[in-house]
Amino acid sequence: MNKQKLVVIGNGMAGLKTIECLLKEDASLYDITIFGSEPYTNYSRIMLSSVLQGDMTFDDITLHDWKWYEQNHITLYPNETVVSIDRVQQKVTTDKQKQIKYDRLIIATGSNPFIIPLPGIDKPGVMTFRTIDDCKKMIDTAKQFSKAAVIGGGLLGLEAARGLLNLGMEVDVIHLSDQLMNNQLDQQAGTMLKDSLEKQGMRFLLEKESAEIYGKDRVEGLHFKDGTSIKTDLIVMAVGVRPNISLAQQAQLQTNRGIIVNNVLKTSDPNIFAVGECSEHQGNVYGLVKPLYEQAEVLAKHLTDQEAQYRGSTIYTQLKISGIHLFSIGQIHETEKTKTIYNYDAINETYKKILFKNDKAIGAVLFGDTTIGPILLDSIKKQKFIPNDKKSKLLQPIHLENSYAAQLPRNENVCTCNSVSKGCIIDRVLSEDLQTVNDVKRCTKASSSCGGCKPVVQELLDYIQSDFFHEKVKDNRFCSCTSYTEDEIVHEIQQQKLTNIDEVFCQLDWKNPHGCDRCIPALHYYLTMIYPALLKDDHFFYLDSKTNACLEADGTYSVTPQFYSGKVTVKQIQQISDVLVTYRLSKVVITSDQRLKIAGIKQKDLLPFCSDLNMSLHSIDQNILKSVQIIDDNVPQHSQAIYDLSSTIEKQTEFLTMPSKLQVKIFNSKTLLNEHFFDLSILATNHGWELIVIVASKQTIFAVSTTHDEIRTFALALIQYYRQSANFNEKIGTWIERAGMIHIREALFDPTIQTVLLENLKKDQDIRKQKDDFYPLGKDGTIMTELMLKYFRDQQQKVQSEKVYDTQCPPYCSMQCKMQLIEQKVVSRKKYKTIGKDNPTSQGGLCVKGMNAHQHALHHDRIKQPLKKINGMFQPISWEEAYQFIADTFQKIQDTDGKDAVAVYGSASITNEEAYLLGEICTCSP
Repeated sequence: MNKQKLVVIGNGMAGLKTIECLLKEDASLYDITIFGSEPYTNYSRIMLSSVLQGDMTFDDITLHDWKWYEQNHITLYPNETVVSIDRVQQKVTTDKQKQIKYDRLIIATGSNPFIIPLPGIDKPGVMTFRTIDDCKKMIDTAKQFSKAAVIGGGLLGLEAARGLLNLGMEVDVIHLSDQLMNNQLDQQAGTMLKDSLEKQGMRFLLEKESAEIYGKDRVEGLHFKDGTSIKTDLIVMAVGVRPNISLAQQAQLQTNRGIIVNNVLKTSDPNIFAVGECSEHQGNVYGLVKPLYEQAEVLAKHLTDQEAQYRGSTIYTQLKISGIHLFSIGQIHETEKTKTIYNYDAINETYKKILFKNDKAIGAVLFGDTTIGPILLDSIKKQKFIPNDKKSKLLQPIHLENSYAAQLPRNENVCTCNSVSKGCIIDRVLSEDLQTVNDVKRCTKASSSCGGCKPVVQELLDYIQSDFFHEKVKDNRFCSCTSYTEDEIVHEIQQQKLTNIDEVFCQLDWKNPHGCDRCIPALHYYLTMIYPALLKDDHFFYLDSKTNACLEADGTYSVTPQFYSGKVTVKQIQQISDVLVTYRLSKVVITSDQRLKIAGIKQKDLLPFCSDLNMSLHSIDQNILKSVQIIDDNVPQHSQAIYDLSSTIEKQTEFLTMPSKLQVKIFNSKTLLNEHFFDLSILATNHGWELIVIVASKQTIFAVSTTHDEIRTFALALIQYYRQSANFNEKIGTWIERAGMIHIREALFDPTIQTVLLENLKKDQDIRKQKDDFYPLGKDGTIMTELMLKYFRDQQQKVQSEKVYDTQCPPYCSMQCKMQLIEQKVVSRKKYKTIGKDNPTSQGGLCVKGMNAHQHALHHDRIKQPLKKINGMFQPISWEEAYQFIADTFQKIQDTDGKDAVAVYGSASITNEEAYLLGEICTCSP
């Protein structure tokens, strides 16, 4: 396969996160080339302040080393800048005159620091704080000089100032506003922040506007417009950044503040995408890591032909300075339409302010105690309704056992930047005895990117180390045959494109070359789900809705008539009865899901049997949606609507495998619903419908709708999402509990995701219903081609001749059933129908012998001499052969069951009374 050429301009966090996600989705699609203006591999720019403060090293903030690029076959050109884009010829040119063609191009050029154009700005000692080289220069300067000035009292400026203090310098922070971080904090929080930083040794010059940088050979000081000045050896410009869009403008892409992109991060050129700080989505330019990573995930899915939409991000701010606990999110200033609650504790130096609008939190500022920060972030992001009695509780201290980290579901991510779940952290802490946040960061990468989740990691660590935590180390291996977990197995199958069980065993170093009862069915399920068109079930074949069957262990086939909504007609019962008689079948069972399964069908009879039966079949015998059953209390109000809904859902899910057996029931009575617990229930009410699931052994309403179509859509989308994301043998309730009800609801209520799920459901069913390259043997032993099959089935409908016989049961039968036998000749075969005739004893009914009368009644010598069934047909034999057959049968019974076994034989010469008594003796015998 020829790979498409993907070029990335920018080796920073957003561009490389896109590539990282793309490799996870499908590493085989693209030949990837990356250009980076710096001489380094990808690192966490957001963590430079931690390096400056001495909390981390340059190695600590490296996200991808040289080996990673090599292992993933990525060509990296470090220290090389793309200077032009030729959109017509689809190529880029670098400052080293290198030209590279592309099929798809990602612009991830980030942003440039804004530099105030002051006189003296070009003097040695003036620098920005944006790159590793900037950080190194600041560290080197601190070794030679003692005084530093930081222009900018925002997030970056304060973190840089704290780093310079740690390097032993005296630091002045100059800020134009009268308040620090005035875009993120209100006056109260800004004042408390200033007081806390002053205690750490930082000095502030607020409401100061710089006029000139002075000095002879290098920086010596800074003049202000109010006539004052300070002496300094180093000036750090930290007044903000601007998206780096010059390359895009030169290429005549549509730009505003940033490069304008749509919901899949596509620019005005369909082959060019922009991600990160250089992009502008719906008027917003994001400079924080979390939004950039969310963009990267969407773009990666789009580049691998998957449905995904970027809807914007909820941003929040945390200050990475030791000893300072600060959190800001959303709207922070009151208006006439907002309501605000406060809590200020001057003794403990804490401040909490939360803004509400229409009973939903829309913004908050926290200082000193930020433990409710994650809860507020979740509430604001999901626009949760918060009643008045719970608003004030947000200001109260939270006990550790009720903290956000403690209540977070195990599968939810603590670190969204690196997709590290709570469960992953717990498992690593328990198995490796991790003690600190840095230990967790080193082992899991949680908080290693933006650092925003560090408080939650610390809270979770405190919870794990407390008396409230009771989990033990679990063996999460897929099975005893491997050291991989279930998720890792699925990932490796997709990553390495393993298409069968033997490849899985070989490539993943299976300890048991034959597998086990745990892994074999699970691997078969995952391979079938990942490659539905490639893997077909050898024990199931499908030609059409009326011709499909399962191969049984004895080499015969079984079929299962499909009774949608559980409705069976008299005609269908008669059809089944007729074909059972015609093909002399006796293996009929009622399955656990109340279906009728007909077994023992010979291969040569399979096609004519299905043709004669002429009914929809549902013969798959695996983890399936067994049936959509109706449980009602005979109230006709919703009767037809319920049957229609049941039938529709069943038709749209038939033949599809499920992670585990799935029961769906539809009720028209709340009382009946409360008496029964099923995986998925739908309740018809006076106002519409309720979709109900079982989570933690409790019935929970998943969705409510007023229309038949909408509730069907919700149910089908939920079933498909379950199919796509649940583990093998995981019940739907367990899956919902693991994945999170809120997350699943958010996904299914998104119209785009809902549409994709329904499309996938239909596609999977269409693949499952693809006609097999299998044609049963014809009567003469030849393989039927599709053309022959069509001819044969056409002939099945043509009756060549018909004879009618009036007859009755033999004289020794107590019922003396009278009947009419109809013998039809179809494609050189004889088919029989038996119709009961009125008589005083049976009143037109038929006993078992009567229903099978064609097997004996048409033999005119049946009273004169013995008949033996040979190859399915009665044939005359001599009395000596009959006696020997009876003797041999008796002997076989004793050989099998012992000498004490009793066998009973009754001839046709006994009277009706004797036959009855003989039957009673046989029935009562032990």
